[in-house]
Amino acid sequence: MRGLSKKFGALAVAAPAAAAGWLTLYPPELLKVGDGYAAKIVCSNVFLAGRDPQEVLAVDVQAPGHPLLKFVSVSVDHEEQRVTARIFGFAAPGRAVHRPGLGCMNSGNGVAQAFANPAAASGGAMEAAAGDPEAGWPAGSRAEIDPTIQALVEDPELAGTGMRAIAVIRDGRLVAESYGPGFDRDTPLLGWSMTKTVTAALVGMRIAERRMNAEEDRLLPEWNGDGRAAIKLADLLAMQSGLAFNEEYGDVTDVTRMLFLESDMAGFAASKPLGAAAGTKFSYSSGTSNILSRLWMRSFDDPAAALAYPREALFEPLGMKSAVMEADESGTFVGSSYMYATAQDWARFAQFLLDDGRWRGRALLPEGYVDFMRNPTAASGGDYGSGQVWLTANGIRAGTGGFPADSFWMLGHDGQAIMLVPSLRLAVIRLGLTPWRDGYNVQALNAKVIDALD
Repeated sequence: MRGLSKKFGALAVAAPAAAAGWLTLYPPELLKVGDGYAAKIVCSNVFLAGRDPQEVLAVDVQAPGHPLLKFVSVSVDHEEQRVTARIFGFAAPGRAVHRPGLGCMNSGNGVAQAFANPAAASGGAMEAAAGDPEAGWPAGSRAEIDPTIQALVEDPELAGTGMRAIAVIRDGRLVAESYGPGFDRDTPLLGWSMTKTVTAALVGMRIAERRMNAEEDRLLPEWNGDGRAAIKLADLLAMQSGLAFNEEYGDVTDVTRMLFLESDMAGFAASKPLGAAAGTKFSYSSGTSNILSRLWMRSFDDPAAALAYPREALFEPLGMKSAVMEADESGTFVGSSYMYATAQDWARFAQFLLDDGRWRGRALLPEGYVDFMRNPTAASGGDYGSGQVWLTANGIRAGTGGFPADSFWMLGHDGQAIMLVPSLRLAVIRLGLTPWRDGYNVQALNAKVIDALD
């Protein structure tokens, strides 16, 4: 018995050591995705939004996420602007690095990649501070509060749990705004998939500059020679490329692998085979939006000019001083998911769309492009527009339930939403951390605002 006890004792010591060694050398992909996710979210919120890393880990990563994320810890190197996340304190390290002007990227070795002429890409650090508080929005940050609408955005039930910012635009004026605890008009917030609509606008700007064409096919060299050559730019914009892509979250799927493990996200998405003929099937895909980023960036001869384009051609003209679209390790903007901006700057982009892509009399988008963006697609059954926008939200379609027929929505993960109604000169911006399982319905807020206009 004594010998048997010794064997069990040795096994009790050896088994955890063996498990630790296995996790160190051969960590499952789920753990690598979790650490990559934690590192990326903490990095962006620390170096773009100026938040405390432990608060971000606890509130943004662990509370709403997979149970395994409870075992993740992070360390921040402020000098190198680098974040490392490790599950169980040692396994599957995920790393993210901040690059001024280009945000944070997941990096296998934790070293920021140098791009050609990085000064052109960054133009220095973006300003997160609000505009002149004495000047009216959008030139400055001063609101012209409508008490009736302000009361609605301050209603906890309408705002929803986890609300971080709400802003309402009416007739070109900021008529209401509200912020959650710890957040204000200077806090850049992640739009998640609302970034897709910004990507569509950048494509539209290149179309206006005659460097892209919506009917163009044979878009990538690697697609020549098979059915993917028939995919048109318009198919990508409408989420009907036919490319196979698993958009499910919560496990290791195409979208989580792409966002948190792949150094070249557009290349990963473009490598997928066809699951249906181009133009025949609606399939919502973040991979599709990153391919769009690759395409508009390749419409430039100079990669540095492409990196500078969102800031110089869109954000600066609109006064979006806080806006940062983040790029992956290959230098391609993550046009599916990664744009940070304050609520007032997201509102400036919304106003830009309400004005049909014009700003202060200057047309940045082709005439009628916003109408094209919200033109319903047959492949989606009318739920989705032709340019990275939704025509339904929370089961309510434009033209029903009291929502005007020209309503459309920008929607993002965890409760990000912008409703735009050109006929009412109205936009409602709602940002927060509200997982779908909480059952929040942003349409209740939107409907009340529309009613209040009467």
